[in-house]
Amino acid sequence: TGRQSIKPRQRYVQKDGKCNVHHGNVQETYRYFSDLFTTLVDLKWRFSLLVFTLVYCVTWLFFGFLWWLIAYIRGDLVHGDEQGWTPCVENLNSFVSAFLFSIETETTIGYGYRVITDECPEGIVLLLVQAIVGSIVNAMMVGCMFVKISQPKKRAETLVFSHKAVVSLRNGRLCLMFRVGDLRNSHIVEASIRAKLIRSQQTSEGEFIPLNQTDINVGFDTGDDRLFLVSPLIIAHEINERSPFWDWSQARMEKEEFEIVVILEGMVEATGMTCQARSSYLDTEVLWGYRFTPVLTLEQGFYEVDYNSFHEIYATHTPSCSARELAAGQRGVQDPLQPPLLPLEHRPRGGGFLVSDTDSDCL
Repeated sequence: TGRQSIKPRQRYVQKDGKCNVHHGNVQETYRYFSDLFTTLVDLKWRFSLLVFTLVYCVTWLFFGFLWWLIAYIRGDLVHGDEQGWTPCVENLNSFVSAFLFSIETETTIGYGYRVITDECPEGIVLLLVQAIVGSIVNAMMVGCMFVKISQPKKRAETLVFSHKAVVSLRNGRLCLMFRVGDLRNSHIVEASIRAKLIRSQQTSEGEFIPLNQTDINVGFDTGDDRLFLVSPLIIAHEINERSPFWDWSQARMEKEEFEIVVILEGMVEATGMTCQARSSYLDTEVLWGYRFTPVLTLEQGFYEVDYNSFHEIYATHTPSCSARELAAGQRGVQDPLQPPLLPLEHRPRGGGFLVSDTDSDCL
């Protein structure tokens, strides 16, 4: 908290999964129009509704003007009421009536008052063109709205991640853990989870890489990343030789600035569409020496999940040294990259902890 008050941190991914990245100075904006359908689907709802309304209104006005223009050129506006005069469209005597006829033609609403006659070939051609254009407009606009409504983004809001990530021992190994859960009774099919460490770094050649992404193994090699998400699950990353946290002790983790992005993907059981939920943990949200409170209890004939305890954690005794030092202490051999360990007879016997020349304590 002290680090947050001194230097506010900027998230790469928000807690609700929104990516905090804005694209500026995009020169090739024409690419958005080359995929117009996706551009319309990606628009915010207020802009989508505005485009939906404008497209229909402009189409009706445009064809209404063409119907009025035909009537004006033929003289129907002047002679339409005369006996023996056959207009292109009966009872079309102004731009307003032409606009209404355009709406009736495109929406196939026939009131039986204005109707095209068979002595107007240009009107017949315009009727065919408007019918075809109207069908295309309906297909695109209705299709955009259907896809936008059926997008699985709202489904991701019922996938929850724990507020904090924790580091503690599991089977004698230091593990980074967080919890995921699904609030709905319908399941996410083929659910899988990934995690990334977002951290700026500088290479040995002096190149600075901002927001470098490093993979965090949450069971890819063992298949544990494939989830059967019926009840809340604790996702564990074992801090081993291939982990980016292998050399990190509690003291170092509290000093480093990083962000852990977690991504949960799967198919919505009801629709078969792919759903993705995201969240992140800043360095201040990764707590060393804690575990998650159990939320699953056995009742009469079923298991019950208490989501009131979903985010709760409790302290547990955890060595503050790095996983490398812990592994070296458990093996009883010297790690060549670490300072020498004390002889066995000089190690304290009360708490079972190993004291080395570092400021960490290990089993």
